[in-house]
Amino acid sequence: MDAGQSPLSGTSSSAPPLTIAAALARATAQLQRDGDATSASLDAQLLLAAALSLPRSALLARDADRLHPGHAAALEELLARRARGEPIAYITGRKEFWSLSLRVTPDVLVPRPETELLVERALELLPAHAARVADLGTGSGAIALALASERPRWRITATDRSAAALAVAEGNARALGLANVRFVAGDWFEPLLREQFDLIASNPPYIGAGDRALASPTLRHEPPLALSSGATGLEALATLVTEAGAHLATNGWLLLEHGSGQQAEVADLLVAQGFRHVRCHADLAGLPRMTEAQWETHT
Repeated sequence: MDAGQSPLSGTSSSAPPLTIAAALARATAQLQRDGDATSASLDAQLLLAAALSLPRSALLARDADRLHPGHAAALEELLARRARGEPIAYITGRKEFWSLSLRVTPDVLVPRPETELLVERALELLPAHAARVADLGTGSGAIALALASERPRWRITATDRSAAALAVAEGNARALGLANVRFVAGDWFEPLLREQFDLIASNPPYIGAGDRALASPTLRHEPPLALSSGATGLEALATLVTEAGAHLATNGWLLLEHGSGQQAEVADLLVAQGFRHVRCHADLAGLPRMTEAQWETHT
């Protein structure tokens, strides 16, 4: 390629190469036929940006540039992967969460907007000065890193049973320059010994093992251990509720994401364990999505 030639330009022996604008229109139409029409335009932009190794914001400024055949072929491959149900985040390797750009791989659950509710409530419940916070089952590190970015004086501990997931989370922390998070390997509270925290947050697996949702095109690409912990989907939630008291300071908070139909069962578990101020909060779709509860030391 000539040094002065645009990396997006190219020639073909048959039809002239598509412009970026035309390629986006075609990709959007294809995604509308093959998948979720509501996100087709955004997905097309993300996939084309990935094929071109450009930020999405650069596409509009260069929409008249012509696509090099190699980039066109790369886009077609990405579209084919999306048509097979692979999440956009795994295809591009990135996902936005709480204004942070996170690296994601198939070793971690794709961070979802509804999980930002956990972050919002944690910031509301604790003061900005020093606090001890734990994020259990951290995956990509989304919750822990969002909190770390907002509260640099907090000391945050993030755990995960998956070494591969912890490697992703630690890499995200380094890339974001967030040094107030430590990562420890282990299942839920197992690696925390007798440590206590002012707040514990978790987005555990909560889909029942027999739920048909696990066979959906999107979820079947995500790590099974991050989606389901047993037959009812309440198994991990019950473990967290039962063991949290030993790791919460007096008046500390437990924040749990759960399924939209599990709020009553989660509240019952918390009340039975002695938690107070049990409150459920709805996500942006109006669905009951997370429950918080406060702990008092019991003698």
